[in-house]
Order: sequence, then C-alpha cells, then structure tokens
Amino acid sequence: MIMKVVVAGLMLLASADPGGGGGGVEVRTSQGKNYRAVELKNSRIVLSGNGRGGKSDGYRLKRPCWYEPAQNAEEMMDFQRWVTRVDRYEPKTRSETLKKFQEKLGEKGRWWTIAHDSSDPNGLSCQLAMDSYVFVPPNTTPPGGITLQELVDIARAALTVPEPKIKLSPDARSYVNLPTWVWLDGAGETTRSVTATLPGVMSATVTAVLKNIKIDSGTDKDRAEVKEECGPTGRPYAKGGEFTCGVTYLRASADQPRDVYTLTVTSVWEVGVQADVVPFAYDPIQVGATRDVEVGEVQSTVRKGTP
Repeated sequence: MIMKVVVAGLMLLASADPGGGGGGVEVRTSQGKNYRAVELKNSRIVLSGNGRGGKSDGYRLKRPCWYEPAQNAEEMMDFQRWVTRVDRYEPKTRSETLKKFQEKLGEKGRWWTIAHDSSDPNGLSCQLAMDSYVFVPPNTTPPGGITLQELVDIARAALTVPEPKIKLSPDARSYVNLPTWVWLDGAGETTRSVTATLPGVMSATVTAVLKNIKIDSGTDKDRAEVKEECGPTGRPYAKGGEFTCGVTYLRASADQPRDVYTLTVTSVWEVGVQADVVPFAYDPIQVGATRDVEVGEVQSTVRKGTP
C-alpha cells in the first residue's frame, strides 16, 4: 500500500494625474532572460492552480529526471503486450522485450517508470542514463524514485507570477524635483499557487504572495531619490496624498543615453510551503520590468522690476 501524503500551501500574507497623462511610455523590456517553467515529460504528475501561465523566474529542479510508481506486475504485462503487439514487433524481439515483465508476474510490488523535465537542458540525457522500468517491492522507493521534497520542488518550478505592468504619474514626462509616483497597473491576484499531484500517492502545494515592489531609478543616488514604502502594488497618485513610493529625479535626463533614465520595478513574491514531514524554504520570486523616464528641467526667467 502506498501512503498518501498531502502538503498544504502556507499563505504568507499577505484619480487625478499631475503630469497630464496621455498614453505615456510603454514597458520597453522585461527581465533579461526568457525563462521556461517546468515541463513534465512521460509523467503522471498533474499540475493545477492559478500560479501557471505567468512569468517564470527560472527555478530549476535539483534533479531533472526521476522514477514514478506506475502499474503492478499484471497491469504492466497487459500494457506491454499491447505495446509490443505482433503487427509492430518481430516475434523474437517481442518475446525478448516481454521476458522481464513476465518474470515479475505473481510478485507483489509495482513497476516504476522514468519521467523528466523537458524544459531542463539536461532532462533528456538524465532520463536516457536510467533504466526505463524498475520493479519495486511494496512500501519501497527505489534509488532515483520521486520523493516528497522533489514533488514540492516540481510545484515550485511550475510556479509563475505576472510580469509587472508599471504605472507612473506623471506618465509621459517628469521634471527635476517633481515626485514620480510608481505603482503596478492591474496587478490582479496577489496570491498564486501551484499544486503538483501524483494521483493516489501524494500532493504538494506551493504558494507565492506578492509582498512588495523594489524600485531602481536607473541612475546614481546623487541624481535621484527613491522611496520604497510601496506595499504589495505601489501607491497610485492621489491629490494631496503622501508621497511614499516612487522616484524624485534631481537632474534632467538630457545627458543620458537616449535622453532618458531606465526605471526598473521588481515585484517580490514570498514563497511558502508547509509539510507534515519536513519544512521547506524557498527564496522569493522576483520578476522585473523597465520603463523609460524622460526628465526635463523647468526653466525660469527673473525680470528686474521697473521703477
């Protein structure tokens, strides 16, 4: 009998425009690398939850291939007979292929089959270095067999978050010493999770909660002052409100490449998981996007009064 272990996700809880708006400057680039989330191949593991289909931070499994429990001896024999049916295999080849499965008929236990992460460059080569099938006695995990820790890791590798959509005020252009407010546009759900389930065996849920955003002005401290009391999604501009999240540029951007500063906003998602067997800990997921910010300088003219 295979013990069922369930791992529950731990949730780590969590207008006017002075610049006149217009369309503004769109997001120019996102985080530097185009990461792919985990992609299971030849696996019975089912991935579910609202934490899929977003931006991966490139988390990789510690081992990109593993064994999973499959059919018992009789079920596997029936399956292999179908796979090696006469119209596909020569009789001698079919007989040799079926031999190792026939030898296990009547024995208690289960065949384990190999699976891998096809998004990992080493996933396929890892699988090819292992036997395709191993027969395992009851209540036993073979060398290379999937563990609870690895199932949690698979859920973590599948976990993605939305790419930040940066909103600024003023939007199209800012000015020296004028606070530029920063927030995320349409942040959506601030809690995301993925559950990895090996049916009838075990299940693991990993949860990410948006905790805060980080701001990089794109220049040195003597040219910009950054405030990062932002909360999970930043502070939208509010007339008369306290400015706690954004950038005040102290010098114009005319001497910068392309005459703009490159502002980077990174969303920080805390990741948590709770298990009955052993605790797990992961670094936060961080995903960033950039905006071009043109900063001008208001010119003033002083006229001498007339008598």
